[in-house]
Amino acid sequence: MTVRTRFAPSPTGYLHVGGARTALFSWAYARHFGGTFVLRIEDTDLERSTPEAVQAILDGMAWLGLNHDEGPYYQMQRMDRYREVVAKMLSEGTAYYCYSSKDEVEAMRERQMATGDKPRYDGTWRPESGKTLPAIPEGVAPVVRFKNPVDGEVTWLDVVKGEITIGNKELDDLVIARPDGTPTYNFCVAVDDWDMQITHVIRGDDHVNNTPRQINILNALGAPLPHYGHLPMILGADGQKLSKRRDSVSVMDYPAKGYLPEALLNYLVRLGWGRGDEEVFSMEQFCVWFDLDHLSKSAAQFNTEKLGWLNNHYIKLADNARLEGLIKPLMDKDGAQFDGAPPFRTVIGLMKERAHTLNELADSAMLFYRQPNPDGALLAQHLTDVVRPALVEYVQRIQTVEWNKESLTAMLKQVLAAHKLKMPQMAMPLRLLVTGQLQTPSIDAVLELFGREVVLGRIKKFL
Repeated sequence: MTVRTRFAPSPTGYLHVGGARTALFSWAYARHFGGTFVLRIEDTDLERSTPEAVQAILDGMAWLGLNHDEGPYYQMQRMDRYREVVAKMLSEGTAYYCYSSKDEVEAMRERQMATGDKPRYDGTWRPESGKTLPAIPEGVAPVVRFKNPVDGEVTWLDVVKGEITIGNKELDDLVIARPDGTPTYNFCVAVDDWDMQITHVIRGDDHVNNTPRQINILNALGAPLPHYGHLPMILGADGQKLSKRRDSVSVMDYPAKGYLPEALLNYLVRLGWGRGDEEVFSMEQFCVWFDLDHLSKSAAQFNTEKLGWLNNHYIKLADNARLEGLIKPLMDKDGAQFDGAPPFRTVIGLMKERAHTLNELADSAMLFYRQPNPDGALLAQHLTDVVRPALVEYVQRIQTVEWNKESLTAMLKQVLAAHKLKMPQMAMPLRLLVTGQLQTPSIDAVLELFGREVVLGRIKKFL
């Protein structure tokens, strides 16, 4: 069997991080077996589906690097195929025309709820042996309903949740085509999975109730059944369902906030699958290791701090040229002045060790590409009468010293010893005078990067 998986989002907004995890697992399973990963856009909800939402899905998939092998297929381009299957089912008696109006169906449901029964279509127009159907009303366009089995059960071995059984009495006769002939969601999904020869359906557990309906439709069509696996949802830090009011739920929020795609992918893997104590791995390694046996049965909780830790790990591993291309536009917007400043990639190499996001990296790197404006109160606090003579001597000593970290540090230690000062007493005012801020990497590395002329010029302004 050739493994064929699919990701089938509805284009009604953005690519949700939960959807991205589903896509990731489906993609990785296909890659593990050398199979095929299909992208299908389920766009039959004409009121909510938009071209912008389709593009948001494609952009999110592209940013994550989850490249599809087939597609994207669009359900709205497959209308002729759905009508063909509906006609086949009508002719074979596995579907039927229903002329009950919306008001009549609603009245049925209200009566059933009033008696404590589960609301469902009562089968008024369902053809049965020996049953006389009502007269067809004039001027009423019918829906088409699937003739769901009335007895027995639907059982499948879910690759995540284990065996699941739902009685057919819990399912009513699903509408598979609306009065205008437009097919409905569960019907389209079943036909698509059949036509596209999908072998494994990995999706969120909000689809568990759809699965028995789709299985019954596929059985009626004489189609093979895929293996189903339903992933528990991702919860927010507060333990509640992810909410766009509280959480970053759109995949494209993450590049805007300075995350690398490999960090988000690695994190999403650990929100539903595990391999011992392994925390960090490339997507190539993940595809080698990935199986369905170790998918979690429990809901996962999104932890932004853990994602930040992973992002810092991947920033440190990233090529400086790549980081330059990602953060330079951010710094341009902030008015960075690159002419005559330290080499950008060298600065990135120094600053990336502490950065948890690209935005943090851009902000911290700006200290090399803007004029310092030390706060007066901080200067008064750190540039004291005790420290000032030591700074004057340090300036004199470094005018002719070889300009590297080792020499700068050696001179600094000599001056500290001569004036009986401790390192912070000198390092803090040096940082303020040269960069305008108190928090920087090691002062010797900072001074080396700025260069002799800039360092001496900025310190002398205040001495």
